[in-house]
Amino acid sequence: MRWLFFTGSHLFMLAAGFALGIYLLPILTAPPGPDKAMLAQTAGAAIFKTEFNRGLKGNDFLHWGEGPVSLTPRKIVHEGKLAPGPDYRVYLLKEFAEDEAQFLKQKDTAQLVGPVKTFDGFLVDIPPEIDINQYTTVLVWCEAFGEFITAAKYK
Repeated sequence: MRWLFFTGSHLFMLAAGFALGIYLLPILTAPPGPDKAMLAQTAGAAIFKTEFNRGLKGNDFLHWGEGPVSLTPRKIVHEGKLAPGPDYRVYLLKEFAEDEAQFLKQKDTAQLVGPVKTFDGFLVDIPPEIDINQYTTVLVWCEAFGEFITAAKYK
């Protein structure tokens, strides 16, 4: 009986350590966030403004984003915070989605803009072939785990 307790406790601690490593690795390896003054200056040229808010259907304590988001014809600027995680991507959508199921229904028509590597604000270049006027929503998605992080409707 004693060996069963020790085996179970060791397996639990191994799983907890692995989960903690998955959560902390992106934080430890993330580059520094963009300069706040540069974010504010770039956001000043925005043609669309919106905001990521906690409380969407797809949010929980590990998957969220908050703060202002601005779109210029060539850049997406986020001046807030994202929950840390691996392999984040920014998408543009034609219809608002507030959870995984709603996003997956339209992922094949969503426009991948680029990766997000920082969690304290980000600046993502919009490729020249993407017209932001053709979309209504900016969304952050974790490709590695298929998790909705946050979204905001800008028009």
